This record gives sequence, C-alpha cells and structure tokens, in this order.
Amino acid sequence: MRLNRHSGLALLLISFGAIILLNKFGFHMGHIMGYLFPLAIAGLGWLGIKNGRTVIGWILLVFGGLILLGKLSGFIAIAIAIGFICYGISLLKKKSGGVY
Repeated sequence: MRLNRHSGLALLLISFGAIILLNKFGFHMGHIMGYLFPLAIAGLGWLGIKNGRTVIGWILLVFGGLILLGKLSGFIAIAIAIGFICYGISLLKKKSGGVY
C-alpha cells in the first residue's frame, strides 16, 4: 500500500469506525472513547483551518477543545496543585537560605 496525503486520514477514519463498531458490539474501550471524540473534533477543526475552511475549522477546534478541557479538568487541577506546592517550596528555600 502506498501512502499519500489522504492515506493518513483514511486510516484514522477506518480506525475510528472500527472502535465505534467494537463499542456497539460490546467490546467497550472504557474512557478512551470519551477522550477520542473531542480529540477527533479538534483534529478535524485543525484540518479545516489548514485547508482554508477557517470558520468551520475554528468552530470545531474550539468546540473540541472545550469538551477536552472538561474531560481533562481533573488532571489539570492536579497539575496546578503540584505547581503550587513546588512554587511554595522554592519560595521557602529562597527566604531561609539568604542573609539580608
């Protein structure tokens, strides 16, 4: 099989279709489908922007990004908490280490 510009999109669409069919027949993919759908919407939006369809591309990209932001909000909160802890520790090290 020779890969050209459209082969990647075709393989991606075939794999999405296969995952959806497996899910409908009882082979559940768990939370993967919950993250895969917003990623696909954002990816299609990015492709739309890249191919000159800017209005629909931006709409899909923003819509997919907002859905993905909602899905990843727990991970984002954990990352922010770790950042606060690391920044607080660095502030404590600066204050206790220097003589003014």
